[in-house]
Amino acid sequence: MNLIGLNTSDLESHLKERGEAAFRGRQIADWIYKKGAADFSEMKNLSGALREKLVAEDSLDFARISKRTVAGDGTTKLLLEMEDGERIETVRLPYPDRLSVCVSSQAGCAMACQFCATGLGGFRRNLSTAEIIGQILQVKREGLQKETPTHVVFMGMGEPLLNTNNVFRTVELMHDEMGIPMRNITVSTVGILSGIEKLAQKKWQLTLAVSLHAPEDALRHELIPTSRKTSVNDIIETSKNYVAQTGRRVTFEYVVLGGVNDSPKLARELARLCKGWPCHVNLIPWNDVPGAQFAGVKPEALREFRATLERAGISVTQRVQRGADVAAACGQLRALNEPTTREGIIPLSVA
Repeated sequence: MNLIGLNTSDLESHLKERGEAAFRGRQIADWIYKKGAADFSEMKNLSGALREKLVAEDSLDFARISKRTVAGDGTTKLLLEMEDGERIETVRLPYPDRLSVCVSSQAGCAMACQFCATGLGGFRRNLSTAEIIGQILQVKREGLQKETPTHVVFMGMGEPLLNTNNVFRTVELMHDEMGIPMRNITVSTVGILSGIEKLAQKKWQLTLAVSLHAPEDALRHELIPTSRKTSVNDIIETSKNYVAQTGRRVTFEYVVLGGVNDSPKLARELARLCKGWPCHVNLIPWNDVPGAQFAGVKPEALREFRATLERAGISVTQRVQRGADVAAACGQLRALNEPTTREGIIPLSVA
């Protein structure tokens, strides 16, 4: 059995079934999640006989690092190969005061966002709990001191709220086993209403980030063709309900595309939607993606868009670009064995 993805209680039960003391399960959990052990031989407080038994009957299966690419700013992109040959990407983001990791929840993505590299390759499958938590453990072992990441964002490949069982279990493992505070965990979604509702019921104090990208239905449906059954108003109302149930504000991610969704008119409409309730807007200048037919936003247009929101009293920030020189920035993740173009790109109207 692969022990990655099991919590302390699971491991205690597993060891008891093997005729071992339950506390051995706690020791193994500590080695996996806190100390970053990659092999049973590292678990020195276990008896030699137990370690041999674990080697014979169990495993610590991690995705293989196929390629490691380091950007000029220290950002590291890991290309990971799963047991079945699927590839995903994970990003390690070191800062002076924290260590963040951007994890993938699916191999590929079915959302088909027109400006996102992951969507260009389509959807293949959900990742298991072991494959998701394994990304964080791989990042932990990348550090010289095997330091535990302080912040985790589900903003890699895939739609997290279309894989709720495994994503939610990973959140529990990060919090309960690795000690990562809920407030340091961000779950991003393109606007899966049923998933937002499930997340709200958990009442976790994490951050919900909704990829809005346009405040009007027609333009949003062009940018995200799979969102046609979901209106912007539906997203706003579901987000307000999330705030009511959790007490946590919602962040709206807004990838700014030059000449598409960066007009003052759209900024005013976005401000109207956000006025009067606890939410935040995170502006993300578009990062170049081969095969996507867009241009970056002009600095003056971005400044005016942000200023319009600020004048309306909306909380707003602009994401600092990290890892763009190795295609590790927002919207650029795509396993290297995927195609770089997709047929049927929908023509976009000018904002």
